[in-house]
Parts: sequence; structure tokens; C-alpha cells
Amino acid sequence: QVQLVESGGALVQAGGSLRLSCAVSGHTFSGLTMGWFRQAPGKEREFVAAISRNSIVTSYANSVKGRFTISRDNAKNTLYLQTNSLKPEDTAIYYCAASEKVGMRRDYEYDYWGQGTQVTVSS
Repeated sequence: QVQLVESGGALVQAGGSLRLSCAVSGHTFSGLTMGWFRQAPGKEREFVAAISRNSIVTSYANSVKGRFTISRDNAKNTLYLQTNSLKPEDTAIYYCAASEKVGMRRDYEYDYWGQGTQVTVSS
């Protein structure tokens, strides 16, 4: 059974930084495309960032490009999202997702999801 467990969410002031982590078990991590999505209150879930199996390809939403960095450590079965220069509009539950396919930006392309970690950015 594949499990994804996020951590690292917190309350932070605007301009601050957080590092989110996602620990994966029950699957060969290096065989998974990984992504981060987020959902703010009253809004639909949206794509944030994704990374290919070998870390060569990354993709970002325009709203986070230049501020967030996605990375992975295949030896530790862990996905990361470094978030810098946080803004109040980044407030959301952040979800880690894993895909056995090669698509990256659409939530329907992902097979497994974590429970989420709350990021709150105060102004």
C-alpha cells in the first residue's frame, strides 16, 4: 500500500520560508513522478510543482515560479518543496501526490495522494 505523508506546514509571516517534505513508502520511489498541489479555502485544488523520476524535469505554476523549488531524494524516498518569499495568497493545504505515469500538471494524472499539510501565511 502506497503511503504519502507530508510535513513541514506552519504559520509563517509574509516573506518567510518553509520547507515541506513528503515521505513515501510502499512503492519504488524512483519510479514515480512526484508533484505538489494546494487547495485554499473555497477554491479548487491547483497544481504547484512537479518533478520527474530522475529530477531532470521540473514544472512550476506561474504563481510560484522563482519562489518555490521542488526536489527529491530517491535514496531517502522523500520529496521536498522549498517555499520562499511566501505571500498570504500561498495560504492553503499543500498535498503531495505520486504518479506512475509521465504527466505532471493535472491532478487526474496522479495515482496516490497524501493527507496534506497546512501552510498559513500572515500579512
